[in-house]
Amino acid sequence: MAQADRTDRVSTADAGEQGSGRRPAAGFLGLRGWGRDARGSGTWRRGLLVAALALLTGALLAFHGDVPNSVGNLGSLLETFLPWLGLGVPLLLVPALLRRSATALLALLVPLVIWVNMFGGLLTDKSGGTGDWTVVSHNVAAANTDPQGTIRLLEGSGAQIVALQELAGKPLRAYESGLADSYPHHAVEGTVGLWSKYPISDVQVVDIKMGWTRAFRAQVATPQGPVAVYVAHLPSVRLKAEGGFTVNQRDASAQALGDAIEAEPLKKVLLLGDLNGTMNDRSLAPVTSQMRSAQGAAGDGFGFSWPASFPMARIDQIMSKGGLKPTDSRTLDRDGSDHLAVAATYRYN
Repeated sequence: MAQADRTDRVSTADAGEQGSGRRPAAGFLGLRGWGRDARGSGTWRRGLLVAALALLTGALLAFHGDVPNSVGNLGSLLETFLPWLGLGVPLLLVPALLRRSATALLALLVPLVIWVNMFGGLLTDKSGGTGDWTVVSHNVAAANTDPQGTIRLLEGSGAQIVALQELAGKPLRAYESGLADSYPHHAVEGTVGLWSKYPISDVQVVDIKMGWTRAFRAQVATPQGPVAVYVAHLPSVRLKAEGGFTVNQRDASAQALGDAIEAEPLKKVLLLGDLNGTMNDRSLAPVTSQMRSAQGAAGDGFGFSWPASFPMARIDQIMSKGGLKPTDSRTLDRDGSDHLAVAATYRYN
């Protein structure tokens, strides 16, 4: 009898809904539970804070160039780690789903689309077959306690041209003696050096406004013709309590390096070095505006090189201009440095 009474009540309720023309709410996208919550807020009115954070993330991605450097050089700091803003999408997706907010979910499409448009191409393998010769750039670190391990890494890379930064004292002598058999030609100016299987000539110091030598230009006689090779180590970026993200010295050095490369008489030019900045950093525009990144053109992934223990940014660069086509770009295994070595293979167009 009790079961019959419940059945009668359900039937009566169904008849009432059918008679009134109302249908049970299906919720957002046909899912129950996306209707009003206990406080009466609908799915389009919930999660507005999450939606605002999503739109802010999209705005920072799209308009990072408008973030000023006048306050602690925040613009350059943002651009150094710009790809990591993409993590905001999955992080904000969790509260958007918990709040069952259609507004937040739609807002999350904005940073997602912008991020994919900016960086999606880096996630695919763009290598283009075999090349003519390979180059390596590596900040070997002055505090490297295993230069012999670094020498083995460099010799095993298959590179014909190797550029090193942070060379000094006893480690420099170890590199000069240890690489001599594999690379019979080399030049060292200040704390940067170049080793090559091909003859090196016309070495000229490049003044990058630091007061001591951390950049030079050399001509390398590759089997396909002469190439101007620039080796550079731009000033380090610092976080200072009184000055924020300090990049002023690096900016002046980048401008001087860019001017030297622009005035280079040879058409085929390579730049190898630790630039202490990424391709997104506006401060490196004097260099990046006229050269092509090997990683961007022929790499697979972001190619982060620093810090070696957990790479978060690619501040070690291999770039080119003229009739040089990168066919592959990659990072090498970790050694005793706090940077990963970066490598690229090139062929003549």
